[in-house]
Amino acid sequence: MSSPPSPPSPAPVPGHPAVHPELQRITERIRQRSAATRQAYLAMVDSARRPSAYRAGMGCANAAHAFAAMPASDKLVLNQERQPNLGVVTAYNDMLSAHQPYEHYPERIRAAARALGATAQVAGGVPAMCDGITQGEDGMELSLFSRDVIALATAVALSHNVFDAALCLGVCDKIVPGLFIGALQFGHLPVVFVPAGPMTSGLSNDAKAKVRQDFAQGKVGRAELLASEQAAYHGPGTCTFYGTANSNQMLMEIMGLHLPGSSFVNPGTPLRDALTEAAVERAVAMGQPGQKHSGMGGMGHWVNEQVIVNGLVGLLATGGSTNHTLHLVAMARAAGILIDWDDFAELSACVPLLARVYPNGQADVNHFHAAGGMGFLMRELLDAGLLHEDVATVMGRGLRAYTREPWLDAGRLAWRELPQDSADLDVLRPAAQPFSADGGLRLMRGNLGRAVVKVSAVKPAHRVVRAPAVVVSDQQQLAQRFQAGELERDFVAVVREQGPRANGMPELHKLTPLLGVLQDRGFKVALVTDGRMSGASGKVPAAIHLSPEALDGGMIARIEEGDMLTVDCEQGLLQLEVDEAVLAARTPRLSSQPSQGQPAWLHHGRQLFELFRQNASPAEQGASPLWPTPR
Repeated sequence: MSSPPSPPSPAPVPGHPAVHPELQRITERIRQRSAATRQAYLAMVDSARRPSAYRAGMGCANAAHAFAAMPASDKLVLNQERQPNLGVVTAYNDMLSAHQPYEHYPERIRAAARALGATAQVAGGVPAMCDGITQGEDGMELSLFSRDVIALATAVALSHNVFDAALCLGVCDKIVPGLFIGALQFGHLPVVFVPAGPMTSGLSNDAKAKVRQDFAQGKVGRAELLASEQAAYHGPGTCTFYGTANSNQMLMEIMGLHLPGSSFVNPGTPLRDALTEAAVERAVAMGQPGQKHSGMGGMGHWVNEQVIVNGLVGLLATGGSTNHTLHLVAMARAAGILIDWDDFAELSACVPLLARVYPNGQADVNHFHAAGGMGFLMRELLDAGLLHEDVATVMGRGLRAYTREPWLDAGRLAWRELPQDSADLDVLRPAAQPFSADGGLRLMRGNLGRAVVKVSAVKPAHRVVRAPAVVVSDQQQLAQRFQAGELERDFVAVVREQGPRANGMPELHKLTPLLGVLQDRGFKVALVTDGRMSGASGKVPAAIHLSPEALDGGMIARIEEGDMLTVDCEQGLLQLEVDEAVLAARTPRLSSQPSQGQPAWLHHGRQLFELFRQNASPAEQGASPLWPTPR
């Protein structure tokens, strides 16, 4: 292994604009709202911090157990207690294409650590399930809560308390948020998140979507659909559309927990390998006994209100996954920081949309990366005053290091300046020439409660729908009505009892093709649900995550077939046009109560999650059983 690179740390350019006043105002509001919880969290972090190696002073039997299987040379290093021991938490399995590359990371990490005089161990593994596999299946009802299982498993992995720094290996939808939440419980440790990269581009996302719509209409059969899907999802790496998995990678980079430019480098390439080794170098440097990372502490101190706001800005500027209106809330709460959908909506009003990646455009993440990627995006946002620059990162202090791109200079990892111009203005634009002046995420309010909608992929002509309700309790019922020809009209699909307390809040991605078909036929259609849609939410207006949910007293349980609904994404209005007295007299219509028969969740492990469902917080508070709120 060649000597590790020094972290790039160019000084801020004089004359850069001050932080945008709205960014500053919202950050300060979050800081004030979170004062008590943040103080309590930091007190917990500081109480666990030690000036020496964390294994120092352990009982001899404890230490012997921890290092029994390590080579003799590693044991000598560990016994001296002078060099850091890295804990690796991995989400490897070889069923998920995004996580398959992690199979050989532990041996690469151990070798890189030894080359630096340190040691590394796999502290534990966490489950990693794929929403793409479980979409529309029973297993999807475990998906959201798998995030919290991963957080718990991460805490178990790091509980041995023999590590001076940690490396988290994960990519996809619930995995990164779960690793993040769990790692924050050990916020005294420096933590580096290590990506695996996206698969190379296959069948275009637009072509894939067309085949899905053709299948929904019976124009092609299963063989054609399967061939299309396999051409799109064809090798190791993350799916290339800009859903939750790739939104996770963007977040970890813009929040300073990845190495600069590392999010979207393909697996199995020399640059990918060099970045992984450099991540180990940074963990070793930060994990030196007595090292305070330039006085900034560990991950718990780095992830402050400014960093969370930077994550929000990145999500909005790229048209990222609506799932993060749940996940980022839960992630912030793990650090004692309280954010809500007002923060998302108010930031969205001042953050321009700078990227168009499918489903918000035709390109995939490989095209985004080639056009300038994260470095270009972050430079534009920093220069516009739309990111907090003075924050801690795994590279040191300040985000300017993240405006460069990694490359191999005669085989050695280095970072270089990016071109001033985007390589493709159809994919990535400067802040002065955005795709739209706002981030495209709207808060919906009305007599049904609060919901969110992403309009970055919805054409303006489709953003206002006033139509009768078609009410169902799962997406299969709506699909059956579509196949029966009952939906050839304007309507608002109301899919209820899909919230975290009802069935674990599965994604309703199977609705996307059929609703898209009806919209293409000229009908005005929209979706209202207390469930999730998808990180790939598309061209149909969808008011999702409606709170309170049906099983929590939500008004959605009182909607009846034919009721008139207004879904106005421009004004942020979600209104049921029924007299209040009539609504009050109605009995909530709930089909999922166990008292009406054997509950539906007695198969495929769902019964094990009843405690999670009973204790899940509302969607706007992260839909988590780890921080339940009184009702």
